[in-house]
Parts: sequence; C-alpha cells; structure tokens
Amino acid sequence: MTSTWIVGAGGLLGRAVATAVDRREGWHRVAIEPLPWGDESAFPDMARRGIRRLLQDRGPDEPWAVLWVAGAAVTATPQPELDGELDQFRRFLDIVGAEATAAKASTSGAVFYASSAGGVYSGSVHPPFVETSATAPISPYGRFKLAAERALETFTADYGVAGLSGRIANLYGPGQRLDKMQGLISHLARAQISPATVSIYVSLDTMRDYIYVEDCAELILDAVDRLRASQLPYAVKNLASGRAVTIADLIGQFRIILKRPPQVLLGTSAAAALQSHDLRIGSVFWPELDARTMTPLVVGIRATIDDILLGVQRGRPMPAPAAA
Repeated sequence: MTSTWIVGAGGLLGRAVATAVDRREGWHRVAIEPLPWGDESAFPDMARRGIRRLLQDRGPDEPWAVLWVAGAAVTATPQPELDGELDQFRRFLDIVGAEATAAKASTSGAVFYASSAGGVYSGSVHPPFVETSATAPISPYGRFKLAAERALETFTADYGVAGLSGRIANLYGPGQRLDKMQGLISHLARAQISPATVSIYVSLDTMRDYIYVEDCAELILDAVDRLRASQLPYAVKNLASGRAVTIADLIGQFRIILKRPPQVLLGTSAAAALQSHDLRIGSVFWPELDARTMTPLVVGIRATIDDILLGVQRGRPMPAPAAA
C-alpha cells in the first residue's frame, strides 16, 4: 500500500489526482493539512509535520509518495515570485529528505514534481518534443520549471529518494481557475456563458497538446508505479495526449459543440514572444504508459463548459476576463 501526500490537492490537477488515488487499489491518501504558502515562518514546521505524518501512517517498509502538484506560477509571473516559489520547493525537499533519512525510509519513497512541457520546450526545435529533446526555455517561467526539475534530481542524489519530473502538456478540465492567465479551453468555455470575450495574442495556427486532467492524473500514478518498478533514482516523463491541435481547430470544436462561434478577440501583445508556435509533445520514455484511450477533446471541452455553467447556476462568481 502506497501512502500518499498530495501537495496542492485543492487545485485542478490536485483534485483529479486525489480522486484517482482514492479509487486505485494499492494507494492510500493521507489527509494532511495544506501547507501555509504565504507564511514563511510557519511553512517549515507544517512541512515537517506533514512528512512525519505520512511516514508514520504507512506500515513497516511500505512505500510512500509525495506528489507535488502545487504551484501558483504561470508564464507571466514576475521573476521575484518565481524565485520565491523555487526556494520554497527546495526547502520542502530538504525537509522531506531529512525526515525520510531519520526514519530510515528513503529507499521506499518517491517524489513527483509537476513540471511544464510548454515551459521547458518553448524554445526547442524540431517538434514533436520528447524526453530526449534538448530543453530550451524562452521565458522566466520555463527556466523556473527546469530549475525545479534539477532541484528534484539533486534531492534524489542527496537523500536516496526516487524522483520523477512529469512534463505536463496543456492541462484542461472542469475546475480550472479562471482568474489566471492560462487555460485557453476554460476561458473559451467561460466566454460562451458570460459576456466576457477571450483575447488571443498568438496566431491561430499555433499548435498545442491538450491533456484532460483526469487522464493526466491516472498517468501520473502509473508513472510513479513504473518508477518504483524500474528502480531508477530519477526520471523525466512527458505527460501528454499525443495529439496536437491548432487554436483555429480548437475554436472550430467550440463552434461545433455550441452551434455558434466563440467570442474571441484577436490582437497583439509583447507576451506573445514568450509563446512557442509549435508545441507538439511526444514521449519515448516508458511508452507502454501512453498506450491508453485518452478522453476525446470534444468530450473534455463539453465537460469543461458544463462545469462552468453549473458554477454560474450555483452563484459562483465569475472573475474578470483574462488574456489567453
């Protein structure tokens, strides 16, 4: 039984991972109080209490896993905030490593980090990008994600806990925050229900891989299981649907589903320079994990629209429009 701490369980991916853990045989989610992200003085103690509870919850010699699916950063996040988030992650890893070492539980543990395929491959050439492709981030956000991956790799060498960086493609699905400048599908869905208009600052032939959040959650758990079986100290795995569509295709999907064109405003922005034109994502590492049926894009879009509509019906406040 794998005792599991999901860091960031309240977010889009965190909720899906929690659901996947709860229904998966051989996994057990340990209820641990959320970390106090804005309280630097309280953060170390809370992190220490969390990992101690995780290690104490498991049976003798049973495996444990920390799944870091947290993070407030997006492409437009200022450098000082990125630096703060990276420092917090590094301190968290040191706490986990020290506690695992003290409990003689290092070799039975694993830490997963939710990285960003779009961030680390944004300046790479010759798509589709796979794990062996050279990383070339062109934004501070991408460099931050790559630095966090390296921090995890260093952690695995220092403490003997296995580590896995999952480079996630464009994640979407019900429950995505609408007040952040990310998640084109969610913003297009919101624009069909509210008076908001989505501003798009990149060309319509821009290509992205969209992975449904529930598919991604299941893939994460499978990858952590595979990491244990492989006995590798550290690994990188691209987590993607393996299908790329243009923004024009995406808009066309909304037109088909809703029988009307989405409310879109095309424009220009300096921020477009931080966006790659072609971000097709593939995987050559543990390819057997990718041999699965993914949620069709039209089904995922419909579920996202229905979730936002349900929120409106229940009085959920709609944030101000954001550029996507």
